Amino acid sequence: MIEVLTEYLAKGFMTMLSISMPCVLTAAAIGLVVGIIQAVTQVQEQTIAAAPKIFMVFLVIIIGGLGFIKLLTNLFVEGMNIAFNTVPKQDNFVLPSNYYKYTTPFEKEMNGDKFKEVPTVKEIMKNPTKVPYIDKGERVRYDSAPKAPMPKGNFVEINKMLGR
Repeated sequence: MIEVLTEYLAKGFMTMLSISMPCVLTAAAIGLVVGIIQAVTQVQEQTIAAAPKIFMVFLVIIIGGLGFIKLLTNLFVEGMNIAFNTVPKQDNFVLPSNYYKYTTPFEKEMNGDKFKEVPTVKEIMKNPTKVPYIDKGERVRYDSAPKAPMPKGNFVEINKMLGR
């Protein structure tokens, strides 16, 4: 499994180099040519080298753009294939059905009288308008929106306006 992920990481680095190398080499070549021209003409202006570099790198991106997108798309598709087809089939990532048979999950949270008066699912389904709360203090009260020049309705008022 680690070999597959390491190989995918190496392909990602190679894709990154394949996309960035033409741009870097173009900028370096233009910088070398402009540097030679500046040395011959004795004009030592830093801004003269920037414009041709920017233009040529932009041209390389325009020309190779579709190829760059194809490289990135292939890398993405391969990554999704590894993530959804290869990795799940390698190991048992799902807990067995009898996992909780020998354990007591949430034992500390279930102690006490906090959950004694919580209705069952059947009781909730019989009384859909009665919303169960563990503690009456936890119930949130929704008041009308504050009065301002352009008041915005709160959640309850917006749902009433939208008819939900």
